[in-house]
Amino acid sequence: MNSMLVPSGYVWTIVPLSRREDYMATLEQASSYRNIRPLAKFFGDLVREQTKAPLPRPLNGRGSPD
Repeated sequence: MNSMLVPSGYVWTIVPLSRREDYMATLEQASSYRNIRPLAKFFGDLVREQTKAPLPRPLNGRGSPD
């Protein structure tokens, strides 16, 4: 997904662990019932949210994100 989003100018988007259950439910709809709308909405919402407020980067052992 990110390989298509980032070159188009969107932010690198990550599914947070707190949203994993929602992600799996929408993925199930897409794969089992060919209903991609919930998955598309899920990712659209994530992209919008993470564009406004990116997730914090984890610190490396030196106290900085790089």
